[in-house]
Amino acid sequence: MAKIAFFELEGWERDYLKRKLRGHELVFIEGALGEGNASKAADADAVSVFIYSKIRRKELQAMPKAKLIATRSTGYDHVNLQDCKSSGAAVCNVPEYGSETVAEHAIALMMCLSKKIVPSVEKTRRGDFSLEGLRTFDLAGKRLGIVGLGRIGQHAAKMARSFGMKIIAHDPHCDEATAKKCRAKLVSFDELLSKSDVISLHAPLNKETRHMINSESIAKMKDGAMLVNTARGGLVDAKALIAGLDSGKIAAAGLDVLEEECGIKEERQLLSPEFSGECDLKTVLANHVLLNKQNVIVTPHNAFNSVEALRRILDTTAENLSAFFEGNAQNLVSK
Repeated sequence: MAKIAFFELEGWERDYLKRKLRGHELVFIEGALGEGNASKAADADAVSVFIYSKIRRKELQAMPKAKLIATRSTGYDHVNLQDCKSSGAAVCNVPEYGSETVAEHAIALMMCLSKKIVPSVEKTRRGDFSLEGLRTFDLAGKRLGIVGLGRIGQHAAKMARSFGMKIIAHDPHCDEATAKKCRAKLVSFDELLSKSDVISLHAPLNKETRHMINSESIAKMKDGAMLVNTARGGLVDAKALIAGLDSGKIAAAGLDVLEEECGIKEERQLLSPEFSGECDLKTVLANHVLLNKQNVIVTPHNAFNSVEALRRILDTTAENLSAFFEGNAQNLVSK
């Protein structure tokens, strides 16, 4: 039996982990772990945190028995790996948890736009059952261009094929074997832009990908293409997108993320009270011109937020903890 201290948990998560980690002693501590409350986990064999907890030398000195830091996030820059190594504590993370969930949301946005679901619902709620302005188009036979053929992009490709779509993809880090498995043809970014009826973004945000969708790339798009972004808002230059929509070059856009969002490191952070205290998305986005365009659907960075995805975070964390104490450590980012 190991003693495991948890920080930054909601009530339902506590009950869930109690069921998953029977046989271990679980301690639940309110709030994020920091220098002021680290001593509450002084006799813990392992500590589990989220991104608002800071794990540095001072915190580790207050938790001398901790042999494992299990962060319930993909990112781990809130954990000082060198300090953990010096103290003899291993660190593990949750490599991924929302691939299917985010891919499904991307496909849902694509479907809503192609079938004009939102304006159809709005009209009928007003008692207007006319079909004026509601002509749709089929996805079958259309070409989907996926930018980023990682786990999410691969799931999106699989789902899109079921509609009879043709798949092309751009990913400089993807090999031919993975593309073949997805039945996707790897192409250059320019070729993807010029040939895709629908473009779905699944790339990480970094200095190479920031504003990859800009005035120049939009000019290279097929006339009347549709853009879907469930990745990071910074991939798209919002001003260029608005201009593309106004000119008709881009027929429609489905966006779960916007460039003006506050700094989001981890989607799960959006559900944290600490995040809502430091960033009011409603205020940031209230006057955004994209919200009022009839050919744009904006959702509130909700693609990750499924019951199953949140449970997968806890399942992986519980598996990480159990495996470590059984001598079969997994998902280690530091030993």
